[in-house]
Amino acid sequence: MTDTASQTETRPEREAMEYDVVIVGAGPAGLSAAIRLKQLDPEISVVVLEKGSEVGAHILSGAVLDPCGLDRLLPNWREMGAPITVPVRDDRFYMLGESGSMRLPNAIMPPLMNNHGNYIVSMGNVCRWMAEKAEELGVEVFPGMSCSEIVWGEDGRVAGVVAGEFGKNPDGTPGPGYEPGMELLGKYVFLGEGVRGSLSKQVIERFALGEGREPQKYGLGMKEIWEIDPAKHSEGRVVHTMGWPLEKNAGGGSFIYHLDNNQVYVGFVVHLGYANPYLRPYQEFQRFKHHPMVAELLKGGKRVAYGARAITEGGWQSLPKTAFPGGALLGCSAGMVNVPRIKGNHNAMLSGIHAAEAAYEAMSSGRAGDVLESYDTAVREGAIGKDLKKVRNVKPLWSRYGLTASLALGGFDMWTNTLGFSLLGTLGHGKTDAEATEPAKDHAEIAYPKPDGVLSFDRLTNVSFSGTNHEESQPCHLKLKDPKVPIGHNLPVYAEPAQRYCPAGVYEVVEKEGGPEFVINFQNCVHCKTCDIKDPSQNIVWTVPQGGDGPNYPNM
Repeated sequence: MTDTASQTETRPEREAMEYDVVIVGAGPAGLSAAIRLKQLDPEISVVVLEKGSEVGAHILSGAVLDPCGLDRLLPNWREMGAPITVPVRDDRFYMLGESGSMRLPNAIMPPLMNNHGNYIVSMGNVCRWMAEKAEELGVEVFPGMSCSEIVWGEDGRVAGVVAGEFGKNPDGTPGPGYEPGMELLGKYVFLGEGVRGSLSKQVIERFALGEGREPQKYGLGMKEIWEIDPAKHSEGRVVHTMGWPLEKNAGGGSFIYHLDNNQVYVGFVVHLGYANPYLRPYQEFQRFKHHPMVAELLKGGKRVAYGARAITEGGWQSLPKTAFPGGALLGCSAGMVNVPRIKGNHNAMLSGIHAAEAAYEAMSSGRAGDVLESYDTAVREGAIGKDLKKVRNVKPLWSRYGLTASLALGGFDMWTNTLGFSLLGTLGHGKTDAEATEPAKDHAEIAYPKPDGVLSFDRLTNVSFSGTNHEESQPCHLKLKDPKVPIGHNLPVYAEPAQRYCPAGVYEVVEKEGGPEFVINFQNCVHCKTCDIKDPSQNIVWTVPQGGDGPNYPNM
């Protein structure tokens, strides 16, 4: 019996199914947890719920994969046919100016920045393959199932989730084909929703899991897949750049990864702690492709896919407690990205393994629904914690002192951490990314060049290359706490930055006879969560649309 029973007068009766472990999200963390549970005991019942139309549809990552997590989970993955076939052969770092570049010697880079032994992959395809392995072990994997609510137990624990609610009218009332969804109940519930998950946010707040930690920090990662001239392609090459076009406007940088079939991943990350509300992360990405070094690489090629996703960047000092009554936060739901390496998939996999082992141990001793303290300990004291702790000062140094100083100080700190100590201790982040946004009157507008349709593209054209689709008759999944705030406060104070920070053109300020109006084109949403993070008034709340809606990434 759960405390949802007392609310039946305002919500429909739902059928319930019980499992040993319910996992939200078929990403690397959730699928690793599912596989490890079945390895430990084939009789454990496990369900994985994925909001994308198929596994991998909502997965967007760089991605250069450190295989340490997969090595532990499936040591013979090479013989099992994993879609991990492009080893890194060439590692390059550049500092960009507007018209030139300077390559940084690999020898000065801390050892942890070396990509030797890593692989260029599509994490969407890796997750599709992992889902097949999970199902072979008896895991039930259900794509197209958005988890819209938490089921709270009578004792206050997380007892399950509501999944598969369909057919609401735009006003939120049940439509003619309404399906109320089901309650999926578990002895433990693992949340592997990725960055800024809607259920994870609730759990972190309800159980004060972030108490005593620094605020979480984020970046916005945008990515295109390009098919390029075979003469310019170098399979296995990894390129990272810093500097132009962001320079002093914001932190961030780029990646260019040469995979197989003459394709390259071209990506750009903008740290969301920038101050100028006139900055447009998407346009910075498009401008980057016109740098001579990048333009020459892409000349004669074609873009075949686009997507965007927020990245957790707070690291060690922002990591919340990862265990709560009834479950655990996995991977990026907690924030396990190593920022200078731009890698988090290995830690996501390790977190899934740790959570599975903790839950197995608990259930074997007859426990259920309690706090998996051993999981939190494994995260903080094991390989994940050690990985994050070594680089913990890079992000705050960058935020405080800018690129040049952070390169020197951050590099020095990573070198000393390699030796087991840090002269800087653990630096704090200070403000949230929303609080970092400054009033428009303190900044000048930024003039961006128009896209040329060859190297650079407008937002809506690029969104069409993400496969994004939302059923328009459903309620808008982008909620405003107060509908008056965008025009009444954000527009006069911040020039309403939502119309600029969104990489999909979801938000507009439209001039009408009665004055400006804030318009939400939720159909364009690529589920990056930037609005939930960067809105200076914290007035926008990202929630899940009905299952299967959103982007449909093929090979991201």
